[in-house]
Amino acid sequence: MAGRGKHRRIRTSPLTRGVVAVGTGGAALTLPLLGATHASAAEPQSAPAAAQSVRQAAQPAKSLTYTVVKGDTLYRIADKYDVSGGWKQLYKDNRAAVGDSPKLIHPGLKLKVKTAKADAAEKQATKSSAPAKPATKPATGVAQATPASAKTYANNLDGWIHEALDIMAQKGIPGSYDGIYRNIMRESSGNPQAINNWDSNAVAGTPSKGLLQVIDPTFAAYHVAGTSFDPYDPVANITAACNYAAARYGSIDNVNGPY
Repeated sequence: MAGRGKHRRIRTSPLTRGVVAVGTGGAALTLPLLGATHASAAEPQSAPAAAQSVRQAAQPAKSLTYTVVKGDTLYRIADKYDVSGGWKQLYKDNRAAVGDSPKLIHPGLKLKVKTAKADAAEKQATKSSAPAKPATKPATGVAQATPASAKTYANNLDGWIHEALDIMAQKGIPGSYDGIYRNIMRESSGNPQAINNWDSNAVAGTPSKGLLQVIDPTFAAYHVAGTSFDPYDPVANITAACNYAAARYGSIDNVNGPY
């Protein structure tokens, strides 16, 4: 949130511009009376940060072409690029390419994405192309602080499991890489778009979905805060399933069959 600028009133001494008469024998000499410090001109104030934000917000969204990779969903893409209107708008803009089902997008499919983040990407590219400033040598005995880099994960099954495990560790949800991987391979063979349209759950109108084949009511009940609300999202699906397995079986590691 942009802070409010504080304005200060420039005070001037009434004596600064005055004159005084000094006796010099019988004549009076008129001298200007100078203040203790010289008067300084008020510095021009910079435009408030809020006004700059308004100008940036007024800029039109940029379009980019995104190529779908394995594991992508419209929700995940819209969330990544901060698409105005979310996945529904993304689907609307690409209905002709996607088809009648927004759940069925295939690797290699090219989507038009309207995003404000393109501006940030352009700025980053410009910043990267600028000549680097020469590094200054630190004073002897003074440690240099290095900024911590955000942890990144591969966009594949291995990366999804590791990201889910880090979230589970923060939330106190038990489970191991081997336990998650074993159950994923049995339930979906590693396909985040997998859906079961033939079992009793499907007949009841709640088909099992995603890597660990979670039905919508279970996903909603055991959804882990901070993850996507899309049951096809790999990390959200894994963490919700492991949260459910922990409540019912103690851990996903204890699950060795349909659950």
